[in-house]
Amino acid sequence: MDEEIQYFVTYLRDEKKASRNTVLSYHSDLSKMMLYAREQGVDCAGDITATLLNAYVLSLERGGMAASTISRYIASMKAFFEYLVRKRRIDEDPAFRLKAPRVEKHMPGILTVSEMEQLLEQPALENPKGYRDKAMLELLYATGMRVSELVHLSVNDLNLRYGWIICRDGERERMVPFGSSAGLALLQYMEKSREHFLKQKSTDALFLNCAGAPMSRQGFWKILKSYAKKAGIEKDITPRMLRHSCAAHMASNGAGLHTIREILGHADLAATQVYAEFQPENKTEYSRVHPRG
Repeated sequence: MDEEIQYFVTYLRDEKKASRNTVLSYHSDLSKMMLYAREQGVDCAGDITATLLNAYVLSLERGGMAASTISRYIASMKAFFEYLVRKRRIDEDPAFRLKAPRVEKHMPGILTVSEMEQLLEQPALENPKGYRDKAMLELLYATGMRVSELVHLSVNDLNLRYGWIICRDGERERMVPFGSSAGLALLQYMEKSREHFLKQKSTDALFLNCAGAPMSRQGFWKILKSYAKKAGIEKDITPRMLRHSCAAHMASNGAGLHTIREILGHADLAATQVYAEFQPENKTEYSRVHPRG
């Protein structure tokens, strides 16, 4: 069975262009299933039965595993056995009737539009640091990108003329629009600030720290926390909260879930479904739905 799992993760990596974390997650989940099967005397994927998989899921539940984690394991098994059937390595899909446990969905923490505006007003546009921090905050809120995507941006990813930026998640990439507020902040940063941080070094990284090196996740986290404190925001703010706020505010202004999915880079529309409750009946384009478009 180990060989089949290796074929599957190679398929995910090379053909599906899944991110490294996604590939590692599938490999880990399936390796645990394989270990359970071997404990039951089964070592071949073709000998796995629906009964064995149901018993495995039951063992996970009895072990106190969270429903969300079990759901992920089941999704991994379903994708794996669907692949094996499609490649004709097995005749029947033993995971076809597996059902994920009900997972209670929690609304992600978000900032109100007022709180977001207060936060964005904090960087003082009177020194290079202020211009840099303003550009990072505006861009993160404008695009809903992940902080890992923010700190890995290159100057070549930025198109100020047309208001687009390229975000990368592993080997996947997407073009995301940003509005006039983020565009102005980025222009000011590039013209008045970035050269100061370069310190005569050569790098394509868009955002730099005071040592002239690419901004780190931890560095941005500290910057965000300090401005939230200055703005009087008492919520436990995180970079991910800005991502959720972007999506929720767009949804409340009429953005469709497919639009939000493309901007956030969700692989599955189900991940975007949580923002549906913010939606009014009207749906329209980015420039009219983002508060700072």
